[in-house]
Parts: sequence; C-alpha cells; structure tokens
Amino acid sequence: QGSRVTFASLLLPAAARAAYKQWIPNTNFETASNWDKERVPCASDVIHFEKNKVLSVFVGSPHAVTEMFLPLNGELLLAPGAGFVAFDGSWDSGCGSGAVLRFADAEQRSWFDPALWQDVSPAGGQEPAGRIFSVDEERVPCQYDDVIFQPETSFRVNLDSSQPVIRLRSISLMGQELSSAEAWAEYLGGPSAPRQFHGNGTLQVTGTRCPHSSGCACGNTQDGHRICASLLGAAGCPALPCQSPLKPLGHCCGVCGAVVTLDFTPDFDLQKYQDRVVQAWLSLPKYEGVQMAISKVHSAQTFLGLLPRGSVPVIQIVLVDGGAGEQAGTAAQQLATDLVGDIAQHGAALGISSSRMEVATGSTLGGHAGSRAARRIAAGTVLGLLSGLLVLGGILFLYRKGKLR
Repeated sequence: QGSRVTFASLLLPAAARAAYKQWIPNTNFETASNWDKERVPCASDVIHFEKNKVLSVFVGSPHAVTEMFLPLNGELLLAPGAGFVAFDGSWDSGCGSGAVLRFADAEQRSWFDPALWQDVSPAGGQEPAGRIFSVDEERVPCQYDDVIFQPETSFRVNLDSSQPVIRLRSISLMGQELSSAEAWAEYLGGPSAPRQFHGNGTLQVTGTRCPHSSGCACGNTQDGHRICASLLGAAGCPALPCQSPLKPLGHCCGVCGAVVTLDFTPDFDLQKYQDRVVQAWLSLPKYEGVQMAISKVHSAQTFLGLLPRGSVPVIQIVLVDGGAGEQAGTAAQQLATDLVGDIAQHGAALGISSSRMEVATGSTLGGHAGSRAARRIAAGTVLGLLSGLLVLGGILFLYRKGKLR
C-alpha cells in the first residue's frame, strides 16, 4: 500500500447469492480521461487541480513536473516508487513546449448512476454478457450486495440519496474488504473517506447476506428517480415497436416482451428456479435471443383497485428478446406462456402459489388471479353496489327523521 501525502503541503519529492458490483470510473493521475486534453501530463506541462475541488488522486508511477497547482483540500496516494520531481528543462521531455492540463471534475459521479457500475465475479473479473440482466434499480448496489473499488485506484462518489442510509453487505477499498460496521466506522474516521465520498447520503456496512431463499428486494426504490435521471438524462425513454410496452417494477422504461409475476410460499428458492428456467428453456435454440431479469420486488396493493393498502413481496420475471418490428417481444411472450403452463403443473412443488402474465400487446393472461379486465369489472361492480347502498341508507335515514314521505 502506498503512502498518503496531503495537498496542503507542497509536494515535489521523489517517492447467500451475493452480487458483486464494481465502481468503474477513477480519479487516478495516470488515467488519460481524467484530464481535459485526454492525455496524461508530461514533464513540460502545467498541471492544474481546481483550488476548491476536494480530491483523492492515486499516483502509480514517478513524474517530472514543471509547475503544478494544488487544491486546498486533497490528497495524493502514492504507489511504491511513485512521486514527483522538478523538471528544469535540461533534457528533452518529448512533449514540446507543453500545455496547461486541468484535472476533470468528478463531483457529479453519482452512486445511483447505473452506467458507472458493472457486475463482477467474486474474484474481481468482469462477468461475460449472458442471458440474465437486471432491472435498472438493481444495476446499482442493493442492500445485500458487495461493493468493490478496484485496488490501486482513487475515486470520488456523490452519495446524494432519498434514503436515510444506503445499506451494503461489504465494501472493498485498496484491496481490503470491510464487512463489519466496526471496520467501516474506523475507515470513515480516516483522512481518505471525506475525499472519496460526499453528498447527503451515508453508507452503512452490515456484513449480512440476504437471509431468504426467495431472495430479497433490492431496496433502491426511494432513489429510483435518481437512477432513471442518471440513466436517461434529457433524452427520455426510446420509442418501442410493440403496441403497448410493459413497465416492469424497478425499470425506467417500457419493454417489449412479457412480465410474469409469481406469488410464492416459504419453500420457494429463487436461485434454483432461475437455474431451472435457464436450463430448461433459455438454453433452447428457439429462445436464443431471449433475456431474463428475475428478482423479488414489492408490488403495491390497493382496495377495490383504488385505495392503497401497502405492498406485498412477489417474484417478478421480465422477459425481452432481440426481435424487431412486429416480431419484437414474441419469443419472450412464448417463453412466458411456457413458464405459466409449467407453473400450473408443478407450481406447488416449486413453492409457487400463483402466477400472472402480462404481454406487451396490452392483453393479460393469469394463473390463479384472473385478468386485469375482470378485476376492473369486479371493482366497478362493487363500487356500484356500495353507491346504491349509500343512497338507500340516506333515504331510510331521511324517512325515519320525518323529512321524507
């Protein structure tokens, strides 16, 4: 591990089913994209760090410097053998007369930007693109995930959040995993944490994995608007070729395909069911282009389709495919039909009590729950009966009071 030197002094010496999500950007000195001219400074350049920007910058190798302007609050993290020496122009630097290079602003790199995270294996290697994807709220770290910041990198993350705390199972920094509240509190008390994390949010390391075989909800719903704003910007959602796109829970935009919702029992095992779908259906040639997202989500419940009455946990399966034009979503819809049929036969053994299927054409097919249209009709009928009873009750009340003959 390298030594830590603050910018405040002039520095010119020589010197359960866990998901792993890795932060992509860094604030390393040797990363070309961190400089306004898209190249690493050379000996004859003038280096500018903004005076009022808080920074943590990892330096991995030695550098000759002509002139460098430092911020009032920052740190350089030096790898072994790294450092800076003064360049007096006595030798050819190889970069001409030099230029002014300014370090990029990292203040707006948000924790809730899905584009800044990637899923990795426990060993740290990037997972190959496959048949499983995540809805947008689950593309950033969830409450039982392990977070990785790559060794020998510096970073700055904006933690602005609508949640009181942002919960994680563990967090790895500079090659060290912190998986307890005590270890994390000790790190937060050090000099680097305030320069690496900023904003109104607070990270909380719990050290616990999801305790349920049926999975756990991600926990990012309160910041769903931040996730979508980061992902979409001003462009908004793209136009889709299907007649009536579906809007899965936790996803920013509509999709062409199908959504299957499962009600489950304590015997349900999310990982085993996912493996079943992958092996029995997604491996078939006819479903080659289909991708699936499967997770536990909280579905809002209403009384008579109107009054909110909390939420219940369900398993959401989102199926999409690579079809174009009129074929968009058709393979995904066929797979959804196969899954609902399989559940009708084997649901009890799988720990599934009921299923519902929605397809992007606007129609809805149900397992044990009936169709959306039927629910609307039933709700309308009940409301009509209630209205009639209220009218009759009012008439009876007026009659007994002698106001009505």
